[in-house]
Order: sequence, then structure tokens, then C-alpha cells
Amino acid sequence: MNIVILSRGPGLYSTQSLAYEGRRRGHNMRVVDHVRCNILIESGKPAIYYEGERLTNVDAVIPRIGASVTFHGSAIIRQFEMVKIYTAASSDALLRSRDKLRCLQLLAMENLGVPRTAYTDFTPDVGKVIDAVGGTPIVIKLLEGTHGLGVILAETRKTAESVIEAFNKIKERIIVQEFIEESNGADIRAFVVDGKIVAAMKRKALPGEFRSNLHRGGTAIHIKLTDREIETALKATKVLGLDIAGVDMLQSDRGPLVLEVNPSPGLEGITKTTGINVAGKILDLVESRIQTQRKHEMEA
Repeated sequence: MNIVILSRGPGLYSTQSLAYEGRRRGHNMRVVDHVRCNILIESGKPAIYYEGERLTNVDAVIPRIGASVTFHGSAIIRQFEMVKIYTAASSDALLRSRDKLRCLQLLAMENLGVPRTAYTDFTPDVGKVIDAVGGTPIVIKLLEGTHGLGVILAETRKTAESVIEAFNKIKERIIVQEFIEESNGADIRAFVVDGKIVAAMKRKALPGEFRSNLHRGGTAIHIKLTDREIETALKATKVLGLDIAGVDMLQSDRGPLVLEVNPSPGLEGITKTTGINVAGKILDLVESRIQTQRKHEMEA
């Protein structure tokens, strides 16, 4: 099979793991920088060009789209969808999950647990926003932050007001969330592939830090999820329409609360922590989808 990995970093652990696993299985794996792709939109003749040459003979695509290029990445994925090529993350699912506000709205609408969250359009009435989530301490997040960047814990009302006002002044869109104290600076990542949880870990922040991201120096251990955590992670992934996802949850007194659903979750932390070949699980999914697609084509 000819499989394209859309990735800006051919040397990244996740990209290399997927490429290695695919080649080990006998597939032709090609890493394509989606930012250097162009598309031609023409009735009945959609095309994708990479470095001036038309991309052809592609059986499936594994998108590894960074948050900063979501719009362009989703356009490239959509073009592959137009020519009936399977992509491990659909363009619509990528957009739904990457928009933090929309993601939380969709999850809450399906009665999934999420932290109490407030969003306004640069309101001058900062106090009411803070009160809406239960008062300080609160967590303030940039809507486009990643890896824990653009996430601030405001422990006092004065600090919270100053931070929100500063973001309002520079026209940075934010959400404000309640602080879940009982989580003790830890969260859970459930890695979902094809409607199943294939690996899970609990991440713990460094002393004096509340962000548990491994990029921020946090530590991780392999864990077994509770039935409720499993149900929450699988339902969140289904609501957003993702075949592959990293579902980040907090353990709270009222059950698991979904923080974020990542459509391009990193493989390094989860693989090294759990010892599970997550790249292999992803290739299992891709192989299964291609085989099903070919069977339908033969029956048509």
C-alpha cells in the first residue's frame, strides 16, 4: 500500500514511528510536508501538488497537522477526501477538535463532563466572567495555545482580572475555566484508535507547576482507566468524529472532565510510558480501512 504521512517534521518521533512501522509491514511510506502542498480546484478534476508535482498513487493518508497550520492542513485533507482517499483524520473532525471552544460546546451538548468554562468577546465586565466559573483560582487559556503554552493559573482575583484585561487589550481570544484542585496537578491521556482505547497514562506536573504536559517537564505512568473514564474518552472521540485521538481528562469529585481532544496526539510519551506499539495500532486502522474500501469498490 502507498501511504502518505502529512507532517512538517520528518525527524519527529511520531512521524518516524509511523514511517518505520509501515515500512516494516511492507508499505511504501512517504512523508509529505502539507505546508508545501498546493491544491487545484476544478469541477471533476481535484488535484494535489507537492513541490510542483502532482501527488498520485496514494491509498491512504495519516495526517499529523500542527495547530498553527490547521486551516491549511484541513484544506489539504479535504482535497484527498474529494478524490476518495481515506484519511485517518477527516477535515471536519480536525476543525471541530482544534477549535477549543467549539469542542467544549459539542462535548457539553452531549452531557460529557467538562470544566465549567466561560468565553466572552473582550468584555469589559471581567468580574462577572470570573464569577461565572465559581471565582478564583481560575485557569485562563488562549484559544490557540498548545503543549501548555498560553495557559495561566490565576490564584487571586486581582491577578485574574489583570491577566484577562491584558489579553482583552491585545485582542487575544481566551476561555476561562474553573480550577479543579482535587486533580492535584495531574491529568489522564487516553489514546483512542478506531473506537478503542489502546493506551492510557497519567501525567503529573512538576512541583510548583500545574500544567502536566510532558513538554513542560511533567512525568507519566501507565494506568488502567475506570469504566467511567473509558466511556467518557470513547464518547468524546465519537462526538467529534475522530478515528484517532488523544483525550485529556481531569479526575474530579464529579467524575472525569474532558480538557481537550487532540486529533494529532504525539506518540512518544504514550509509547515510552506504556510500552505499547501505538504506531502499530494506527497502521492496523489504516490497513483495515483500505481493505474495506477496496472490497466495496470490487462489489460496486
